[in-house]
Amino acid sequence: MNLSRRGFLAAGAISPALLAAPGAPPPAPIRTLGRTGLKVTSVGFGCMVTSDPTVIERAVDQGITYFDTARVYSGGNNERMVGTALKPHRQKLVITSKTIARDKEGALRDIDTTLKELGTDHIDIWYLHAKDRADQITPDLLEAQQIAKKQGKIRFAGLSLHNGHAEVIPAAIKTGSIDVILTTYNFAMAQTMEPLVKSISDAGIGVVAMKVMAGSMRLDRSYDYDRAKAAMAKPGAALSALKWALRMPYIHTAIPSIKDNEQLEENLKALREPYQSADAKLLAAHLDRITPLYCRMCGTCAGACPQGLPVSDMLRYLTYADGYGEFALARDNFQTMPAELQQVRCESCDHCTIQCPNGVRVRERLIRTQELLA
Repeated sequence: MNLSRRGFLAAGAISPALLAAPGAPPPAPIRTLGRTGLKVTSVGFGCMVTSDPTVIERAVDQGITYFDTARVYSGGNNERMVGTALKPHRQKLVITSKTIARDKEGALRDIDTTLKELGTDHIDIWYLHAKDRADQITPDLLEAQQIAKKQGKIRFAGLSLHNGHAEVIPAAIKTGSIDVILTTYNFAMAQTMEPLVKSISDAGIGVVAMKVMAGSMRLDRSYDYDRAKAAMAKPGAALSALKWALRMPYIHTAIPSIKDNEQLEENLKALREPYQSADAKLLAAHLDRITPLYCRMCGTCAGACPQGLPVSDMLRYLTYADGYGEFALARDNFQTMPAELQQVRCESCDHCTIQCPNGVRVRERLIRTQELLA
């Protein structure tokens, strides 16, 4: 559904579902991560785009306790950097990583490599990463998590997803063995995601939110794509979006990507400042700006492209460039697609068969992805 600015204000942004009641205290800085019992700061640290370990060290000094990395980030270098930065503080922190392995053997190799790179004998949560269909949550992979648990290499089993929420989240809950779910969640996805996220928490499973800024909206100053800056960046929107994601207690922590100390300081404000009507108005105006640009990852376009393009994935890669200012990250992800899909050019099609229910100009955005990353 295309949620207009008026609709956002009337149907969500300043209703009880999106704005705490007058006089309500701000969200507590420490929350319990579902049945794991882990105590985590409501603002965590997404390490994916971080290359400066001193920013991570400063986050520890400022009290952040949850740090997220993955085996695939920066070709494994991210885990190594995160491990070095956090090693002196290991016992008081929650450290998580992820595997994209498709079978038990590959996953178990990954956890051994992860522990070596992080310089620790265990991690707190190990995610099966980027699952967008229920059939990708295989007994084989769930068994790998249980083996790693029994061996003391992980404390809790997790699952992460970007797309396919309506299918994957119920399937993950049904397994009975997933302790934490890491999911995309932001103000642009409110109508579809609110009940799903609540269902995770109601099942006793920890909820970790990512992509909370709906395209980041905080471009690196060295990134020189003026069109992207004009479209995606709006002063104050990033903080308001983070506060929006934390306004409900069933979001146990959020892990915005943090690149430098300036972004870290902005995120820390969300620990002290509640979501208010001014934030709602700012986000409503910003929703107008990003509606034709930002993919909500709702999954309705899955399998709809006659050329076989993974549309929502490609638009996410574009967001890494246009929203995060991370061209190399966007290109690396684009190049994981089969070679024949990298060669497809949407401008050669007479018309696009995909009509986004959220108003995203799909063909235009795919053409930009191909121009930028192919």
